[in-house]
Amino acid sequence: MLENHIYKNVHLGKDVVIYPPCVIGMPPRGKSDGELETVIGDGSVIRPFTTIYAGVEIGNGFQSGQGASIREDNVIADDVSVGTHAVLEFGNRIGRGSRIHTGCFLEDVTLGESVFVGPNVTFTDDPHPMKCPHYLECAGGATVGAFAKIGANSTILPAIEIGEHVLIGAGTVVVREVRPRSVVVGNPAREIGTIDELTCPPGFFERPYVWEPYTIENSSLKAED
Repeated sequence: MLENHIYKNVHLGKDVVIYPPCVIGMPPRGKSDGELETVIGDGSVIRPFTTIYAGVEIGNGFQSGQGASIREDNVIADDVSVGTHAVLEFGNRIGRGSRIHTGCFLEDVTLGESVFVGPNVTFTDDPHPMKCPHYLECAGGATVGAFAKIGANSTILPAIEIGEHVLIGAGTVVVREVRPRSVVVGNPAREIGTIDELTCPPGFFERPYVWEPYTIENSSLKAED
């Protein structure tokens, strides 16, 4: 019978469901069992074959898909989902309500609130080989503003700043800063407009995303003309 392996110093909230087999609180290299605390919030659901390393803090209402991998030094807010076979390497900060879908890769990335990351999106954090003596001075992941939406199979280069409410089309390669509320597509990414110029093809709304708690009229982050 398949079983979970839960290491020492793991703190599970109320009504947490862990479907076996999962590994929770696995000590990273150089750490002993129980040396780092692992916290998983109330009402979380962790699906089979997920591995969560020690030194992770996860809020309430977390959901993982099958085979997700979450390394040490990840801080994940409430109501976040990490999809099947997604990989969160060390150093990520994930905002409340964000969705990271199947097959994504993140390392040293900061996501704001309610960010949508489509399937197979890759965030890079290495601008050159690690053997470079100045590697640590250059390495670092992207920062993504609240309510941004990143289409499937996109690639985000290291240390990129992506503004709030940005829309990144599927398959885009982001190589430079993306302004708030802009729409970018292509390789390399190019800005083709703003989300305020979009229409809702089925006609349910005047334009997409009008239900989000943010308007161009009251925002200090409005993109320049």
